[in-house]
Amino acid sequence: MDDPYHNNVNQQMTEGGEYTYTQDGGGQHGYPYQTDYPHQQDEDAASDATEGADEDDQMYEGEYQGIPHPDEIKEARRAARLEAKRKARLATQQQEEEEEESLPEQYETIMEDCGHGRFQWMLFFVLGLALMADGVDGFVVGFVLPSAEKDMCISNADKGLLGLLVYVSMMVGALVWGGLCDKMGRRKCLIYVLTIDLVFSFLSCFAQGYGFFLFLRFCSGFGIGGSIPIVYTYFTEFLQMDKRGEHLSWLCMFWMLGGLYASFTAWGIIPHYGWGFAIGTQFQIHSWRLFMFVCLFPALAALIGVVFMPESPRFLLENARHDEAWMILRQVHDTNWKAKGEPERVFTVTNIKTPQTQEDEFIEIQSDTGTAFQRWTVRKMTMLQQVMANVMSLSAPELRLQGLFLVIVWFCMAFSYHGLGVWFPDMIKYMQYEEYESKVRVFHRERVERFHFNFSLVNQVHREGEYIHDKFANIEIKSVKFEDSLFENCYFEDIRSTNTFFENCTIKDTVFYNTDLWQEKFKNCRMENTTFLHPKKGCHLNFQEENDIVIYLVSFLGSLAVLPGNIISALFMDKIGRIRIIGGSMLASSACTFLLLLSFSQGAVICWQCLFYAVSVAAWNGLEVISVELYPSSKRGTAFGILNGICKFAAIVASFIFAAFIGITKIIPIFLAFAALVCGGLVALKLPETREKILS
Repeated sequence: MDDPYHNNVNQQMTEGGEYTYTQDGGGQHGYPYQTDYPHQQDEDAASDATEGADEDDQMYEGEYQGIPHPDEIKEARRAARLEAKRKARLATQQQEEEEEESLPEQYETIMEDCGHGRFQWMLFFVLGLALMADGVDGFVVGFVLPSAEKDMCISNADKGLLGLLVYVSMMVGALVWGGLCDKMGRRKCLIYVLTIDLVFSFLSCFAQGYGFFLFLRFCSGFGIGGSIPIVYTYFTEFLQMDKRGEHLSWLCMFWMLGGLYASFTAWGIIPHYGWGFAIGTQFQIHSWRLFMFVCLFPALAALIGVVFMPESPRFLLENARHDEAWMILRQVHDTNWKAKGEPERVFTVTNIKTPQTQEDEFIEIQSDTGTAFQRWTVRKMTMLQQVMANVMSLSAPELRLQGLFLVIVWFCMAFSYHGLGVWFPDMIKYMQYEEYESKVRVFHRERVERFHFNFSLVNQVHREGEYIHDKFANIEIKSVKFEDSLFENCYFEDIRSTNTFFENCTIKDTVFYNTDLWQEKFKNCRMENTTFLHPKKGCHLNFQEENDIVIYLVSFLGSLAVLPGNIISALFMDKIGRIRIIGGSMLASSACTFLLLLSFSQGAVICWQCLFYAVSVAAWNGLEVISVELYPSSKRGTAFGILNGICKFAAIVASFIFAAFIGITKIIPIFLAFAALVCGGLVALKLPETREKILS
């Protein structure tokens, strides 16, 4: 039997899970059910009171009509709200996971739509200049050291300290700036890096004291040391997958250009004493300082160029800065297609999915409280914590094994490359020294009386000689040693000396006027009535040494030799893969090290050096490409900075080990280089291939 009340009542569910009951009859719509029948409720209440029935046994009268109890309505509303919230959370989480998974694919599609053209080439040359600045800095210290050690009287121990601190500063810079560029941005960190290098390198051109010069070069190295991780990370994120290997390899050529630039300018400037000036007697600017000033030009040009370049859109997307990334990608798209003669092409991307980022709640809480310094401190400390967390995340299981393999390959490659890089020039210097020593002239028990020495004395040893009433005027004494000799009533005037000493000599009634012969030049000598007038203080330069020019030539040829290897690796990086390039290059380089056993002349050393550099450069290019492709965008700079820091550490270790065997044996350095290259080459074959990998 049909229920008249039941047929005229409609049950509706509103948003949030609430129920509303309305009556269809009588033209009434939207009124609550309880207010439609107030008399029914009153009658029910009176009936219950008169009959005295138990409340637990009462039956809600609406059950006969199919109408739920008010308590059931409340429970239903509550359950509906909880279910709606649960579904909303699940939908949000699913959407975030889909966005995180699809961002790399969507970004790759966008870069393919933008194409490869004018914008990438402009960025290529700007970042290439930054890489060139790093290459120049790697050669500066080695080129200026022969002149600087004499100009500032640097001892052998202090000379080694300079080279050590420069590499240490570059190692620290790579670690610090690599981590910061993942949090502050690629472009901003690169501007900081180049600015620090420019300021402190410029100041080091005028530093007169060795301690101050050392400090300034350390700060400069800290700046430029971060350029390599930032440059490769920055450029990678503007390249589509099928262009990455080739164009990152072309970018490596700028490091070679830095070596060529430094070698050529050093040869053209340093040997020329006239290219300098002096302000008084204490402030002197010699040609080697002018060379350091000229070496600032690549960094200055790079800094100016980077200022006009945009931030990496991939970095902006990773940090939920969607609108900025969209504008930059449209700029890349329009620049490329206008240059290709298709300005009508429109950037069709309207929405780019961004991953969910962890908001810095503590900064938000403190943003309106405390002083400006307190807020700045909170932000910087939080950023430091984020960088350290990023470093620790590299030890995650999915990154641990490939990270260990990369560390081994980087260390082995850097150990052999930089170790032999120290061994080649030092071996040439040692051969030159041996050749020079073989031509020394020895004078034994000569007696010279009332003679005027108006010609230079070079590469001589005088033993048990006697010099009576002799005059040494306006001459150069180079690599001369007087042993157990007598000087009586002699006169020395305007003497310039290099590597000249008096040992166990007796000097009587002798005058030294305007000479650079001071106490350190006289070892265990007996002075009787000897006078020093207007001595030349400090050390003095000799710009006519032929050895320096040979070293410039060696560095120039070594830098030029990598050109064929760069070209080959760039052309085949995307064709045969990164792993084969790295492993094949390292194993071929290990075979080249055995040819060094045949290095019996300076020409042979230079020849094998050029061959080794030409073969090994392909491994460097492959390592730099695979290092930026293996790691996700949020950790890419941090990981590359750590790997580059390990490279600098290996260079420090190798320089000490390889230099220790110069003049002793060639076998141990060659064996160490061979073992490191074979080990690294075999481990490299275990790395995953990234040729067709989308940037994660």
